[in-house]
Amino acid sequence: MTHANKNVLERYSLPSQVVFCVSCTMSNQRPRITFNGVGVCSACEFSVEKKALDWEERERQLVELLEKHRGVGEYDVIVPCSGGKDGSFVAHQLQVVYGMNVLAVTWAPLRPTDIGIRNLESFKSAGFDHIFGQPNPKITKRLTRDSFARIGDPFLPFIYGQSNFPLAVAKQYGVNLVMYGENGEVEYGGDSSAADSPLKMVRNEASHYVSGMMVDSWTQLGYRKADLSLFQRPADVGSIEQHFFGYYKYWDPQENYYYAAEKLGFEPAEDRSEGTYSRYASLDDRFDGFHYFLGFIKFGIGRATSDSAHEIRDGKISRSEGVELVRQFDGEFPGRHFDEFLDYVELNEEGFWEIVDSWRSPHIWHEISKGKWKLRKQI
Repeated sequence: MTHANKNVLERYSLPSQVVFCVSCTMSNQRPRITFNGVGVCSACEFSVEKKALDWEERERQLVELLEKHRGVGEYDVIVPCSGGKDGSFVAHQLQVVYGMNVLAVTWAPLRPTDIGIRNLESFKSAGFDHIFGQPNPKITKRLTRDSFARIGDPFLPFIYGQSNFPLAVAKQYGVNLVMYGENGEVEYGGDSSAADSPLKMVRNEASHYVSGMMVDSWTQLGYRKADLSLFQRPADVGSIEQHFFGYYKYWDPQENYYYAAEKLGFEPAEDRSEGTYSRYASLDDRFDGFHYFLGFIKFGIGRATSDSAHEIRDGKISRSEGVELVRQFDGEFPGRHFDEFLDYVELNEEGFWEIVDSWRSPHIWHEISKGKWKLRKQI
């Protein structure tokens, strides 16, 4: 397997100087995030605006949308859901509170966790029809290995399926509404141009979700179209509307956890997730720690930064508490499943670190000695 050293700064159009938001723990290295004149990031600005929104009007819009799609297909709405807190919250709200006939759709994790399997079973047992999408394991493994090297993210095959498989199911069952959770671009920082829209903007998928590497791109690297069919967006989905539930309901990840635990038996993990302090998010895949770790390598932004920044905006913790959590946990190496990951992507430790280090940008990292790196600027 070969890989090329990428210029991260140019590839993601990052500022050359690292600056941290004065309100949360996020830096200006998150792709597409913006800062105002007093040093506040766009996600914090949106958080303030969100608190002042007319949520009764948003509720009216939601009811109108649901009535439009009720009874159109074999199901009323498709909800992508792994059994985690957020998808479970959305599915339960739509089916139990609003009386929609929900079909939940799960795209298979690379390597499922025991807690993830239990939570998915608890979710289904609460009374949901459910479809599980699992592509050819050999192709998934190959795509994981190649996307790790070429894109600096082993989760690209999962992102493809998570985005596109629900649309394929919707088309199969004649459903014209797919309801996702939150708009990450506005909730966590990114392109805020669609903050006033409930729609998932398909035209921005390449830049927002897959680092410019659409599924068709892999055919230029030796993959057959047949190998990629289950990862691919189906043709003619123009009538299918993709909405964010977070547009209609105030989005609070911690409150979603409490809701899912009470209504659906959702369990947190016994131990905190590597790289952060929380125990209730992204629990279903043993390899998800490497997705977050590569984000830390490429942008200097780890899992604790994303978690703490949102909890600061939600009023759960103070900025000073968030800073301490980032300093304690951000960039922690996901060692629990390291050997299993190496086996999965067919690399030894030297090859793994060669790829990882190729994604370190000199404006973020300084090599203090052979193989020893330090952030140039830390919050």
